[in-house]
Amino acid sequence: ERVRAEKITMIPYGANPVLQAPVQPLAALGLEPRRFFTLIARPEPENSVLELVTAFSRKRRPVRLVVLGNFVPGNPFHDSVRAAANEDVVFPGAIYDKATLEALRFHCLAYLHGHQVGGTNPSLVEALGAGNAVIAHDNLFNRWVASDGALYFRSIDDIERHVETLVADDGVRAALSAASRARFESQLTWPRVLDEYERLLLAQ
Repeated sequence: ERVRAEKITMIPYGANPVLQAPVQPLAALGLEPRRFFTLIARPEPENSVLELVTAFSRKRRPVRLVVLGNFVPGNPFHDSVRAAANEDVVFPGAIYDKATLEALRFHCLAYLHGHQVGGTNPSLVEALGAGNAVIAHDNLFNRWVASDGALYFRSIDDIERHVETLVADDGVRAALSAASRARFESQLTWPRVLDEYERLLLAQ
């Protein structure tokens, strides 16, 4: 039996804003501020990790791509992602240290988000909270979350074109960054999210 539409309430995930971050964690990974893209995702096919790495690796670039995640040798998909990567792609493993993650988000040139399923994804919300320009898979979930803060892709060619744009055009990147932060402040801060929960509970 289907639930009536008026009984459904959608409340998104939230995040804390990242307004500054140390640069020291970047040095340990061989990175410089604004000289790298960040991709944080479980290395699974539905997260477009292979497509994103393939597009980025089609040519050498003056920036790097940092791919966070637990890549297990012998896993066919993980091996295919590593095989697709050129020398500009860095695989530091899964990182859970908060200061390092905030540094990677705050100081990156842009955030790559390939998730194809699953509502309000925390990684995307956190990227918006850090004011990241975003390249995101084109679907309803991501478009609702990122709105005007992202360039959207459906193909490897789309990804490559968007990477080229953000490497070459600081104006586009800055506009996307501002749009990301505005979207975050309007919909995705924890006070806003918790207020929605309170209003829902009081209305019962």
